[in-house]
Amino acid sequence: MTREIRLTSEQIVESSWIASRPILVDSGACVCFVGSVRGTEHGAPILGILYEAYDAMAQHQFHKILDQIESRWPIQSIRLVHRIGRVCAGQPSIVVEVTSTHRAEAFEACQFLIEEMKQRVPIWKQPLL
Repeated sequence: MTREIRLTSEQIVESSWIASRPILVDSGACVCFVGSVRGTEHGAPILGILYEAYDAMAQHQFHKILDQIESRWPIQSIRLVHRIGRVCAGQPSIVVEVTSTHRAEAFEACQFLIEEMKQRVPIWKQPLL
């Protein structure tokens, strides 16, 4: 399985990020999830979110999750980029791309990655008022 995991302070332009991936001949499915910063937090308006992470610890947890995915689903590749720093409302904060032979596997692995990441990866967020 090909893996790419990146934390970045640069703005994510998801259309160019997705288009830059190599085409895998045996991929029947490519699932892409884009998570954006909402303009509200607990019902109150916000300007954005400040994301902070300890890169080495986050990478370690990401790879543990990917090991679990690799043991459960025949995934061909996973790419993930997560913003750190100030992210304005409406901008993408995370993009995940999963390729597999079959769509159900790609969807399940993508959902598993997102849910496990929220629970296990130390990425802290603070609303910007």
